[in-house]
Amino acid sequence: MRRRKNIQPRGVSRREFLRVGTAGLAGLAAADWLISPLLAASPATQPAAPAVKARAKSVILLWLGGGPPQTDTFDPKPDAGEDYCGPYRRPIATNVTGIRICETMPRMAKQADKYSIIRSMTHPSNGHETATYIMMTGTLPSADLCYPSIGAVVALKRKEAGYKGTLPPDISLTSPLGRFSEQGFLGNDYRTYATGGDPNNKDFRAQGLALPRGVSDARATTRRDLLETIDAAGGDSGDASLTELESFQQRGYQRLGGEAKKAFDLSAEKDDLRDRYGRNHFGQCCLLARRLVENGVPFVTINSGGWDTHKDHFPAMKRLLPVLDGGFATLLEDLAQHGLLETTIVVCYGEFGRTPKVANEPPWFGGRHHFCNCFSAVVAGGGFSGGKVVGSSDFRGENVRERPVYPWDLSGSIYRLMGIDPHGRLPHPQGRTTYVTPLGAGNVQSGGLLTEIM
Repeated sequence: MRRRKNIQPRGVSRREFLRVGTAGLAGLAAADWLISPLLAASPATQPAAPAVKARAKSVILLWLGGGPPQTDTFDPKPDAGEDYCGPYRRPIATNVTGIRICETMPRMAKQADKYSIIRSMTHPSNGHETATYIMMTGTLPSADLCYPSIGAVVALKRKEAGYKGTLPPDISLTSPLGRFSEQGFLGNDYRTYATGGDPNNKDFRAQGLALPRGVSDARATTRRDLLETIDAAGGDSGDASLTELESFQQRGYQRLGGEAKKAFDLSAEKDDLRDRYGRNHFGQCCLLARRLVENGVPFVTINSGGWDTHKDHFPAMKRLLPVLDGGFATLLEDLAQHGLLETTIVVCYGEFGRTPKVANEPPWFGGRHHFCNCFSAVVAGGGFSGGKVVGSSDFRGENVRERPVYPWDLSGSIYRLMGIDPHGRLPHPQGRTTYVTPLGAGNVQSGGLLTEIM
């Protein structure tokens, strides 16, 4: 594959993208970086949608904000030399013959039969905001549209299909990404619900879905009975707006004191299991995600930051990678033991990867920078087969060697397994023609859906 330069969005600053993204990208002239090989394909070049059985009910996205290093995790390059691999020179075998991953992931090595590694992810932006938008929406930025995230689209489609859960259909643990308006043009009805707090804290409470501090279940019930008595005294006016309000109130009661509240109660889990997940924010978020999909939540994002390691990269990896390894591996194992992995897609990636060559020169002294040319993602469950590798990078991990996978190829595959047509349309408030993925318009280059692992 011809080597492509790292492309930064010219004429659009980070501040401008944040402002414009939040406002819907309205009024911004299209940056010339959008006119790229990624937009060169014609509809005729797009592969036909495969016949794939939709078996996934939920998605858990492990979002590694800042950009995780592919060479220090799932695409090791020990033979490239110390300037590339740093101290990680001994990849380890997994429980799948022929697949090796970095020595930093020993517990994930034991679960390799449950997941597949994509080693050829690629897109055109090394800027955090733009790259986050691309990976989270599965589309490129446009001059006047802010597309919704994958989670918002799943929430929309599940609501259209009659979702009746008491929990929100798109939940972020524990904060939204904040890089762009994740609901996009779908509007605030599809804004992700962020729990706030820290599930590793014994006093963890999901904001808005837990009783106020000092208010017991019995006291809340008394308040509800009193309110219903007052309402009854007013008589039945037959007002449709009052009927709707009563419905909202009833759903609120269910969320505050019913099954929804129980879903967030990690004290119901055994200490041994919580220890295996890791007594840390990420590990307990993984456990909470399993409980949420167990309670029917269609989309859960675990927002894990700290991966932007321009300096002191390897000391940071000593802190971050054991946490990722423990939480991710236990999540896969736990989902499988609960019979949930077959219907739950688990994906793990960030907005891009890190430069294969270590920046040893000052002022970086051993850092890795943003790298969108070629990076890795991991997929599991919900119809994705395990024990496979899709695509490959070259000897040093600097370019895609075979089978490029674009963000819309990945998001389209997730949608397909969720029973959502990646070529279908989305509703737009002004009636514009908008698609679930740009594959619908046929104006992007594509490696095709991930049919080899679906």
